[in-house]
Amino acid sequence: MVRRAVSSQGRRKKPVARVKRKSGSTALTSFENIRKVALGLPGVVDSTSYGTTALKVGGKVLARLHQSLECVVLRTELLDREILMQSAPDAFFITDHYRDYPWILLRFGVVEYSALPDLIERAWRLVASKTLIKKRDERLSS
Repeated sequence: MVRRAVSSQGRRKKPVARVKRKSGSTALTSFENIRKVALGLPGVVDSTSYGTTALKVGGKVLARLHQSLECVVLRTELLDREILMQSAPDAFFITDHYRDYPWILLRFGVVEYSALPDLIERAWRLVASKTLIKKRDERLSS
């Protein structure tokens, strides 16, 4: 089952790709930035994956530090991945290894920190249980 974030009008929201443009804006600089945002979501725990730091929900990876240590691997839907890569190719990319899998790579120093909550929540919704998603949605609506 595919879980998608929808707007109040019932249409699927496009992923937001904000690239660092202003000298005063803050960019993703380390996996710690991802970790701070993700740990605010229900069920997210610190873990490892392929020998690098990772974040998981119910044993499923939502994000991990790439083995190059120069970017982050983030769970995504294939359509969202295409939109992000087209809108900001300097920030979002894939390697041949990820071509057929629902993952995207985020470059450090390019993606704005303010874009992280949306990107991470989208990844979280793809791996979280229905129960966790329902609890989060109920908490947000109250």
